[in-house]
Amino acid sequence: IRVKEFSDLFNTAEVLDADNLPKGRRLAIITNAGGFGVMATDALIDLGGELAVLSEKSIKELDAFLPGYWSKRNPVDVLGDGDKDRFIRAMQVCVNDPQVDGILVIYSPQAILKPDTLAECVVAIAKKSRKPFITAWIGGQYVQKGREILIRNNIPTYDNPEDAVKTYLYMYHYHRNLALLYETPAELPVSGGPPKNHLKAFIRKIVREGRTLLTEEEAKDFLHNYGIPVTVPALANHVEDAQRIARSLGYPVVLKVVSPDITHKSDVGGIKLGILNDEHLINSYEQILSAVRQNAPRAEITGVSVQKMLEKIDYELILGCKKDKDFGSVVLFGMGGVGTEIFKDVSIGFPPLNQTLARRLMEETKVYKMLQGFRGRKPADMKQLEHLIVSFSNLIVDFPEIAEMDINPVAIAQGQVIALDARIILEKETIAENNHYPHLVMTPYPSRYTTVWKLKDGTEVTLRPIRPEDEPLEKILLSNLSEKTLRQRFFSLIKDISHEMLVRFCNIDYDREMAIVAELKEGDQKKIIGIGRIIGESDQRVAEYAVLVHDQYQGKGLGYKLVDVLIGIAQEKGLEEIYGIVLTENNDMLTVAHKLGFKTKREPDGITRVVLSLK
Repeated sequence: IRVKEFSDLFNTAEVLDADNLPKGRRLAIITNAGGFGVMATDALIDLGGELAVLSEKSIKELDAFLPGYWSKRNPVDVLGDGDKDRFIRAMQVCVNDPQVDGILVIYSPQAILKPDTLAECVVAIAKKSRKPFITAWIGGQYVQKGREILIRNNIPTYDNPEDAVKTYLYMYHYHRNLALLYETPAELPVSGGPPKNHLKAFIRKIVREGRTLLTEEEAKDFLHNYGIPVTVPALANHVEDAQRIARSLGYPVVLKVVSPDITHKSDVGGIKLGILNDEHLINSYEQILSAVRQNAPRAEITGVSVQKMLEKIDYELILGCKKDKDFGSVVLFGMGGVGTEIFKDVSIGFPPLNQTLARRLMEETKVYKMLQGFRGRKPADMKQLEHLIVSFSNLIVDFPEIAEMDINPVAIAQGQVIALDARIILEKETIAENNHYPHLVMTPYPSRYTTVWKLKDGTEVTLRPIRPEDEPLEKILLSNLSEKTLRQRFFSLIKDISHEMLVRFCNIDYDREMAIVAELKEGDQKKIIGIGRIIGESDQRVAEYAVLVHDQYQGKGLGYKLVDVLIGIAQEKGLEEIYGIVLTENNDMLTVAHKLGFKTKREPDGITRVVLSLK
């Protein structure tokens, strides 16, 4: 969870282990001071929350015991003469309302009700509720005893409504982030591996030349190789060349200065848009050269690029990356074009990104609502944008040499996404580093473990690390195993294959554990026919392994191959030992272990421990 103020750091840390996190933004506010209720409402709306709309049933129930002149809506003002009975009944109504996700109780000192008395009432109701309670006890030292009661019972309490509302929304975002983390991403069409070796060689050449800034054409070549649609610039060294290129492309066109010394072309007058004819082009060409010579007199001008101007653009976005000294490479997404620096509507994330994380990155911006369509503009294709962000993330992962990169704008026109401009700045220092990913704080998908292998009968399978997207395939595998195979793998029958269980199997930390699946393709369909898994213990010296093979594919060498692959991974990770717990009756797995050099030891309750020393 990302907080914006120093005080929020402590407020949020106190509630991250709360028993009940809000499942939505809809907050019910109960108060004995209408003014504080209004302040809480304003804060809630400003911060992106939602004031719960109470059901008709709830309004009728509140009408039954509140004075006739109460507000008739949320916030529920029990008024200055409200006693504990009013508060209790109001809280019970809000807890039972399905349109309420959480309850904020605001207390202001009144003669009729003591702060500690109400605090005890809140504790009693909150303990029975699955909805989170958060409180604001206003009144300084006078309400301290009540606040202590709330704190002892793990109910967040604050001395003003605004902090209470902020913390509630942090709780909601934390719950949402957890849910998204464990959501099964859809599989995106990603190529088997972009051609990147020639790009690595190109970077070395550029650095030897003493350059760190790539030209637009060079930067777009990187994007194109990673499947990101781009406009193609053509270089003109003379105005006559520019005219010829423009005629072949067809007007209108865009002119941009090309220089290895200029990072932001618009800052020096190096861009001209909407050029409609030859005369307009001649004037614009000279204006660009004149402006650049005046604003950047030391810059080397290679030429001027000409490219077709994209018309009828519905949306402009920015997609960028910058390397932070503490967090490594960070991805930025938001409103692009001229609105980038004016509105500063951006969100950030850490590569590698999958489809789910790409969607979350977009959802955290205001421009995301615009992308749903407005004022006659069609909604943007979210799948295209997700694919764009994932491809951009893959590019960042593969090139630690990139210090900065941005596409601004990413244009959406006639339903298509295309990069109109691109900038890449290189960082020399990372080129000599031996670490594969010195610029990432999270380990990316370990594609180096992917290989093709054949069963004894010649059937070709792909062995690869598991992905979160594999949840549906793993569920099919587990649902179609015999009772014997299930018992040999899990030591019991699995009656309920839950989403939570599958998330634990498929969404793993590649640093601490590894799961290799055997994937078989039948026509257009893929299925998983076996899984080998290794999980490191806390000391990272020893790990436990387990293997599962579908009944139909047992006896074909797959179990042996999976264990052998796991041994190799364990050796690469520097483990000293791996072991497995096998049912003593499972002769097939014990035979595999014996052939691979494991030592066996019978233990009580019908199990055998197999151990392989790697040192």
